[in-house]
Amino acid sequence: MTEFLNYLADRIGIVALLTGIIFMFAGLMMMKYPPKKINDLYGYRMPSVMKSQERWDFAQKFSAVKSFQLGVLLFGVSFLNPLIGINQLQSCNIGIGVMILGCAYMVFVTEKAIKKNFPNKE
Repeated sequence: MTEFLNYLADRIGIVALLTGIIFMFAGLMMMKYPPKKINDLYGYRMPSVMKSQERWDFAQKFSAVKSFQLGVLLFGVSFLNPLIGINQLQSCNIGIGVMILGCAYMVFVTEKAIKKNFPNKE
């Protein structure tokens, strides 16, 4: 089993693979079971979203789709090793970088969509 895991780790970006699966799963779960009411426990929780239930509902649906898309991107990035010939450390760094940039992008795009769809509502 250890040999198999080492074989996989040499050929795929394990960080991007695992975080991709987690983001896809989280996105699917949030699409299917979005939080119904504004809460401090789970969901897309930014001050701009927690101002009204209407904003909250929109942001949960929107960010769930973006989370799933980020997961697909991370999953795809995990298979770059054999294509571009990078080592495990480089693969790990790329996976973490894509994850951080993807999360920042997800927040940016969601906030932009909130401002667009709720222009003058406070």
